[in-house]
Amino acid sequence: MSTPTASPATSPRLRVAPSPTGDPHVGTAYMSMFDVAFAHKHGGKFIVRIEDTDRTRLVEGAEQQVYDTLSWLDLQWDEGPDKGGPYAPYRQSDRLATYKPYVDRLLADGHAYLCWCSTERLSQMREMQQKTKQPTGYDRMCLGKTREQRAELPGFTETPVVRMHIPDDVDLTWDDLVMGASSAPRPDDQVILKADGFPTYHLAVVVDDHEMGITHVVRGQDWMSSTPKQLLLYTWLDLPTPRFAHMPQLLEASKKKISKRRNPWARLTWFQENGYLPEALLNFLALQCYPPIVEADGSEREIFTFAEFTQRFEWAHVKRAGAIFNLDKLNWLNGHYIRELAVGDLTDRLLPFLQRDGVLPAEPSAEQVERFAQIVPLVQTRINLLTEATALVAPFFLPDDALPIADDARAQLKDGAAEVLDAAIGALESLGESDWTAAGLEEALRAAIVDGLGIKPRLAFGPLRTAVSGQRISPPLFESMEIIGKGSTLARLAALRTSLGDGQA
Repeated sequence: MSTPTASPATSPRLRVAPSPTGDPHVGTAYMSMFDVAFAHKHGGKFIVRIEDTDRTRLVEGAEQQVYDTLSWLDLQWDEGPDKGGPYAPYRQSDRLATYKPYVDRLLADGHAYLCWCSTERLSQMREMQQKTKQPTGYDRMCLGKTREQRAELPGFTETPVVRMHIPDDVDLTWDDLVMGASSAPRPDDQVILKADGFPTYHLAVVVDDHEMGITHVVRGQDWMSSTPKQLLLYTWLDLPTPRFAHMPQLLEASKKKISKRRNPWARLTWFQENGYLPEALLNFLALQCYPPIVEADGSEREIFTFAEFTQRFEWAHVKRAGAIFNLDKLNWLNGHYIRELAVGDLTDRLLPFLQRDGVLPAEPSAEQVERFAQIVPLVQTRINLLTEATALVAPFFLPDDALPIADDARAQLKDGAAEVLDAAIGALESLGESDWTAAGLEEALRAAIVDGLGIKPRLAFGPLRTAVSGQRISPPLFESMEIIGKGSTLARLAALRTSLGDGQA
């Protein structure tokens, strides 16, 4: 039987092929970023394919999360299960009939064979190999046997799998776009078709990449051991071989590969939930294995757009060593991007977090929207994550008698805080509405506290900040007072003053 073939690609075609077994891994974005950059630079296509052949690990909703998170990062794909395309279907479970002709050809040519070994028998085999310190791998009990011959031996099961027959002289080397001349250990006789009729990764990825015209396979270095098996399949099936690019792994501080079991931030959705900007995350991921921009004066620029990354992308510049995933560096980058946003853009991005945290309702009033717009410029320079805005913004929307005073804010009040509050209340009560501006408030309070009480400026306004915001760290004090107004400002100052009793902090 002839093998189905895809039309040769005239321009690069790259894909990401996640399994919908839970929240998307940050590595999905990492690989997709390089796929998109290379494809766009060379006028190619980026494809999303869903590899769902492991039916025991599927998680409902996980496939949609792949689309949602890639869209959030603006890593747009040209073809996929949700969009269709000339090589549909793009979901492996919808392609089961596609793989049978390939399996039949491998069996007919002697490159594969049926294996009737039971799960129990394979477990016993591996246990014995480990105890006797033999190389692990299938021992070929079924090779060359008919069903009847194998049924006479122990550990037989009625439903066979199909295994590759790895030759003794298998070529274990290839030229990698990132790693250069590469090799991997000799594989054992890998299962390529499971008893349930679903292909394993090794067969499905080769067939799908061929039929979809994939020209470049971008994946992590942990997949290098799979490459000789897949190169064999390409050879046996007379298929053109794509170029392989094995990217350096994302590592935790212990230099282990990051894992969703150990690292919450290995989940791509974690970055959305915790207030990171997609452009900052892409910039950070690029820096994990790609050098900064070198300016004309020789200085390095670590902050760059995805368009700049795409324009200068070359496989030869990818670093081979894995990088430590430094969240402090990412937080710094995110803070930079937040401060560069237009106020209106930042307002739009902050709103869902304020609504999620109950600071603003799902349908805020016109007055609430107006106040929020006034507050955003005050917090923009004080946050590195969008989620950090909640604590700074919440006091502006709380009733005066419901404002909590944080323990660390109260603890920093010094002796004399009551005297400061008394002086502030006296100065502000006589201040007219027309003077209730940040500049007018600062002038009045400096005269009353710095000049009147002789308190140094850096110590003078701490009690006022605590009273107005309830926090040790808050937006600019005088601008905050202007926004909440005279009535609320005096009520909050009086409330803290009352709580201090005889005047001691």
